[in-house]
Amino acid sequence: MFVAKINVTLKESVLDPQGQTVLRTLHDQGKGQIQDLRVGKYIEIKLNASSLQEAESIAKEICESVLVNQVIETYKLVVESQ
Repeated sequence: MFVAKINVTLKESVLDPQGQTVLRTLHDQGKGQIQDLRVGKYIEIKLNASSLQEAESIAKEICESVLVNQVIETYKLVVESQ
């Protein structure tokens, strides 16, 4: 059994309105030391695979075909044995 841990965020060149809203709220609360904030999503997938390489390949395919809009998003993938 393997667990794929995926962090998806908007590319730096893409405006993040949700992140900007949270940033403004924090500034309004007196937390002006925060310079930038971006909001993303975290996904975990449990996989049955015969090897780490197979699990990584499956998880990468899922990311690129379903979970991530590669035009505006980027992702970081870590697969671990469970």
